[in-house]
Amino acid sequence: MAVYGIIAKGDNMKKYLIVLDLDGTLLYDFETIIPETEVFLKNLKKEGHKLVIATGRPFRSTQRFYDQLELDTPLINYNGGLISWPYRDDFTPKSITIDQNDIIQIFEANKAHIYNAFCEIGDDIYLIEKRDDILGLLHYFNGAKLHVGPFKETLKNPPNGCIIVAHKHQGQAVENYIKKHFPNKILARNWGDENRYIMELYTPKTNKGEAIKYVSELLGFNRDQIIAFGDGANDVEMLEYAHIGVAVKNGHPDALKAADIVSPYKHTERPIERFLSHYLNKNSAK
Repeated sequence: MAVYGIIAKGDNMKKYLIVLDLDGTLLYDFETIIPETEVFLKNLKKEGHKLVIATGRPFRSTQRFYDQLELDTPLINYNGGLISWPYRDDFTPKSITIDQNDIIQIFEANKAHIYNAFCEIGDDIYLIEKRDDILGLLHYFNGAKLHVGPFKETLKNPPNGCIIVAHKHQGQAVENYIKKHFPNKILARNWGDENRYIMELYTPKTNKGEAIKYVSELLGFNRDQIIAFGDGANDVEMLEYAHIGVAVKNGHPDALKAADIVSPYKHTERPIERFLSHYLNKNSAK
C-alpha cells in the first residue's frame, strides 16, 4: 500500500477507466454525491475519461446516480451479477445467476436458522416474509415488483443474487452448510461486525474484478488504464484487478489490504476527487 506522496503521478494526457463503488465510497450517505465531486467527475468525463459504477446494489437504486453523473458506460450491479448498458438497446446484458433449486435447498435445510431472505432477478424481488425491519434492505422502489412467499412457491427462475438474514448468532450454521454442500459453486459473504448474521450468496464468477475486466475489454481499455475505488469486502477483487486500486480510509480491513493505495480520507471527505486531483496533476481539492 502507498500514500499519495510516494506514488508516481499519472500521465495527464492518458485516458483512464475510473471505476466507482457507491456505498461507503462515492456516496456521502445512502443517496447523496457530494456536489464538488459530481462536478469534478463530470469534468473528467468531458476530458475523455470513462466512469463506470460497480455496486452491489440493484439497477433500480443505481440508475439515479448513473443519470446524475450523465454516464454513457455499462453499469455493474449485484457485484458483477448483472452488467447492463442503460439506454443502449443494442447491448445484451450479461447476467450471472444461481440455480434456484440450490437456493431452495439451502433455505429449506436451514429454516431453523433463517429469519428472512430475499432473492432478486433483475429488478424483481422475491421475499420470504414481508416485515418492516427488512424493507430497508430491499430498495423497494423505482418500479420493482415484490413477490412474497416461500422460495419453493415463488422462485421459478435463477436469481442474480440472494440475501439471507439469519437469526442472530446463527449465521455461521448457514455458511457452514453452504460450504459443505456447494463447494466451489456457491459462496456466502457475511456483512461483518454487527451484521454478521446477514449474508449474500453468489457464484465464484460473481465479483467486481471479473466485471471490470469484461467492461474494460468492451470499452477498449488496457488494465494499466484502470483506476478503481472501493471500501468493502465485495470490492477486493476489483481493487486487486485494477492497475491502481484505491480504498477509502474507513474501509473494510480486507479492502485496505487488497488496495494499492489507502486514501487518508474517509468517504465523506471527497477521497475520489482528492486522489484523482493528485494523480492526474490537477488542482487539488480543498
